[in-house]
Amino acid sequence: MDPKEIVKAGYNAVGGIYSSIRHETLPEMSFLPEFCRYIPQNGKVLDLGCGGGIPFTKYLSEKFEVVGIDISPKQIQLAKKNVPKAVFMCKDMAKLDFPDEFFDAVLAYYSIIHVPREEHFPLFTTMFRILKPNGITLMSLHSEDDPQSIFTDYFGTTMYWSGFDGDTYISLLKKANFTIIWSKLVRDSLDENSKHLFVLVQKQVHD
Repeated sequence: MDPKEIVKAGYNAVGGIYSSIRHETLPEMSFLPEFCRYIPQNGKVLDLGCGGGIPFTKYLSEKFEVVGIDISPKQIQLAKKNVPKAVFMCKDMAKLDFPDEFFDAVLAYYSIIHVPREEHFPLFTTMFRILKPNGITLMSLHSEDDPQSIFTDYFGTTMYWSGFDGDTYISLLKKANFTIIWSKLVRDSLDENSKHLFVLVQKQVHD
């Protein structure tokens, strides 16, 4: 089965269960205030892989104009109900067609990890393209090499993951012309044996 069809079907199946587990007390929520300080008033933010919109998209929508995309129609349906202030689209994040310099910021929490890793560098270059000068991106990525993983009991359904190790990601982000502000390893709240690489990067413009 195609990896993206696995992800789409999986998140269609889990419905709102996932949103109830990724909640506002998690460590990754603490990164959002700093992320927001880089975004101008009335800024436009893209949430890649927004899921059902809780808690991350909702948090951002209280402060900015937010566009959320997700490959799962069910998750988009939930997001529209949960976060009425934002705009949502059912799209493949590897096929973004937004104009150049369209967004002030991009958030990608627990979403790129579900995209085949050969598509990650092209995605980074697209994210750089659609960001305005000095635009900011906060994302979570794999911290260990994983060409492909498929689990058959992810909240009762099947799910797909793929990614590189942390050093490779830092190299790829620099190759995509991002400036690394910081990178941190964070233990996964859903799996204490797993850690994600969280990175804050910027499209810096120098005079």
